[in-house]
Amino acid sequence: MNKEMIDSLYSKRIRNSLGQLVSPRQDLSFKQLKIFYEENGFDLNDKFLNNLELYTENNKFNYAAYLLADENGISMKVAKYSGTDKVDLIENAEFGYCSLIKATESVLNKLEIENITKTKITSTVRKEMRLVDPTALREAVINAIIHNEYTNGIPPVFEIFADRFVITSSGGLPQELNQAEFFDGISAPRNKELMRVFKDVKLVEQLGSGVQRILKMYDRSIFKFSPNFLKVSFPRENVGENAFKLNSTQKSIINLVKLDKHMTQADLSKQLNKSVRTIERNMKKLQEAKIIARIGSSTTGHWEVLE
Repeated sequence: MNKEMIDSLYSKRIRNSLGQLVSPRQDLSFKQLKIFYEENGFDLNDKFLNNLELYTENNKFNYAAYLLADENGISMKVAKYSGTDKVDLIENAEFGYCSLIKATESVLNKLEIENITKTKITSTVRKEMRLVDPTALREAVINAIIHNEYTNGIPPVFEIFADRFVITSSGGLPQELNQAEFFDGISAPRNKELMRVFKDVKLVEQLGSGVQRILKMYDRSIFKFSPNFLKVSFPRENVGENAFKLNSTQKSIINLVKLDKHMTQADLSKQLNKSVRTIERNMKKLQEAKIIARIGSSTTGHWEVLE
């Protein structure tokens, strides 16, 4: 190991809590944080800050206190691009320099606005869909903010592209956690003081549940790991203007399959007076668009209309 690797490993082993680091400022106030606690039914007393472990052993405000204070130097950006790369930036909203709880809610509200609902119209239904599953997006945002490595000066970043939403947090996985354990929902909070506060104000429901909620809607491939960063990339739903449009043959196929789910492609060819090749091509497109699906084998199975 070279000197940089040794220094990095040593720093990770001794810096296991924001509570051990002294805040760069000691003139901190916590009006915003107290409001969030009172709104969640807490009766606050003089030991409020002590109970949240916002002091070091020397009775100085720690770095967790700095992040949760009314004023600090931490800001998170929500960048929006017109294309699929970072060439054309069309908006760069900044949220921060305030309590991390308030900044988190501002980021969530901004992404809620950007995660618009579009309509996909098929032959049978009008289906409204968000660009990204809202529960998964919220969990990924909160996870990125809670588990970010703030001591290196790099806050989480949230980016919106034409084809995806990307969330990047600094620090990679905690040293105590490998990828298999991460996907199993095992929790190893990098910042336990922040986790406590986020749980108190109902931004976090249960330790380790966030990743499991994301994996209910998306597969593991949306997560990208590196030694210094963790990135989550949510593909945007292809709805609205780019939605799949049915032609007359496809509409007829759907109607016939509804009447007889065991109808073969040869049967459809005769009924519609189309070649088998034409039927096969249109059936393939309907399957790719997830409008119909083949259940069972090609000989004993049947067709099912999904929408």
